[in-house]
Amino acid sequence: MNDLSIDSLGKKYFSISEVSKLCNLKAHTLRFWEKEFSALRPLTKKGNRRYYQQKDVLLIKKISDLLYVEGLTIAGAKKSLSSEPMTRTSIPEDHEIISDLEDILTTLKS
Repeated sequence: MNDLSIDSLGKKYFSISEVSKLCNLKAHTLRFWEKEFSALRPLTKKGNRRYYQQKDVLLIKKISDLLYVEGLTIAGAKKSLSSEPMTRTSIPEDHEIISDLEDILTTLKS
């Protein structure tokens, strides 16, 4: 594991393009998920620009895993998320998700 983490960047907010790169998703997918998943609500400022917080990035990674790794449908992912309270302590793969995001960020910075 490297020393660079999302926490150590000193950033509280991430743009949609940064989140897109971190999570290996297209921006239009993130915008679609905002409509489908009520828990995913980034802040919007100045001309409807989206600003995602760390909790949003973790939720996006969780949704991505549910859809693309576990093979759930949107409805199945919604049901899974609603049956499991979404808090940092309740995510069993929290350290794994952060580690994956750190690796992606390191790759993007090099």
